[in-house]
Amino acid sequence: MGTINQTNFSFDGQTALYQGKVRDVYSIGNDWLVMIASDRISAFDVVLPRQIPYKGQVLNQIAIHFLEQTKHIAPNWFLESPHPNVSIGRRAKPFKVEMVIRGYLSGHAWREYQSGKRTLCGVPMPDGMKESDAFEKSIITPSTKADQGHDMDISREEIIRTGLVPAEQYEVMESYTQKLFEFGSAYAQKQGLILVDTKYEFGLIDDKVVLMDEVHTPDSSRYFYLDSYEANQFNGLPQQQLSKEFVRQWLIENGFQGKEGQKIPEMTDAFVNTVSERYIHLYERLTSETFKKISVDGIFEKTNEALKKYL
Repeated sequence: MGTINQTNFSFDGQTALYQGKVRDVYSIGNDWLVMIASDRISAFDVVLPRQIPYKGQVLNQIAIHFLEQTKHIAPNWFLESPHPNVSIGRRAKPFKVEMVIRGYLSGHAWREYQSGKRTLCGVPMPDGMKESDAFEKSIITPSTKADQGHDMDISREEIIRTGLVPAEQYEVMESYTQKLFEFGSAYAQKQGLILVDTKYEFGLIDDKVVLMDEVHTPDSSRYFYLDSYEANQFNGLPQQQLSKEFVRQWLIENGFQGKEGQKIPEMTDAFVNTVSERYIHLYERLTSETFKKISVDGIFEKTNEALKKYL
C-alpha cells in the first residue's frame, strides 16, 4: 500500500505549501486549505526517520470523526475529505498557542511534577499526587506553537500580556477547550476509555474563533483503559495507554529525549509494525468501526477534482 513521507503536489489555485511535523498543508487561493496527513511520526518535537503505515489515514479519519461530532460545540474549519488522508477546509489565521488540557497527571505534566515542580503554566498542582492520578478539576496548561524546535509551556497571563492572543478571544478558546474536553471525556468513557489529556488549536475565520487541525487523535491525546484504571492505580502499576506516549517511552528507554547530541535509536520493522497496529486499534476502539486500509494512490487526482467546486 505504501506510506506517505513528504508530498510536493501542485494543485489548481495553489499559493503556498507548509510542511509541518506530520501534515503537509497547501494553501489554495486565499480561502481554502488542503491538509494531507502523512505517515511521519514525531516525538519530543523531532520527526523520526521512519514512517508508520496507515498512521496518516488513522489520524485524518479520527480527526474528521470528532470534527463532525463536535461542530455543535465549537465551529471548525473542516469541509470535506476526498481521500482518507486528506481534509479540505476553510483557511483560518492561527493563534500561536496550543490549548493543552489535562484531567490526569501524566506525560509531560508528570515529568515536571516528578522533577519537583508544583506549578505548570501558572497552574498549581497539589502535593502528594502519584503518576496518572486524576486532578480534582481539569487544568489548562497552554504551550507556544513553534514552527521549528520545541513548543514551550506558557501561562494564561503571559499569553494575554504579550498579545499572543487577545483576552476576549482567549476566553472563548478556554471555554471551547473545557466543553470539547467534557465531550471527549464522556465519549471516551462510553468506549471504555479515559481521555487523559489532549490539545486543541484555534484560529480566526471572519473574526470568529474556530477549531483547527486534529481533534482527539492519538497524536494529540492520551487515553487509558477504563476497566483497569482503578486497580492499576491502587497497585502502583503503570496505566496501559492508547496514545503516542508508548513511542516516547520507548525513545526514553533507548536514550533519546530530543536533546542536543542524542541519537535517535533505530526503529526496527517489528517496532514500526507494532506502532501501526496500535494506531489502527485505537481507531477501531474509538469509532467502533472496522479500519479499512486504503492505498495512498490517487491522492493528488481525487483532491484536485474536489477542489474545483471551491475554485
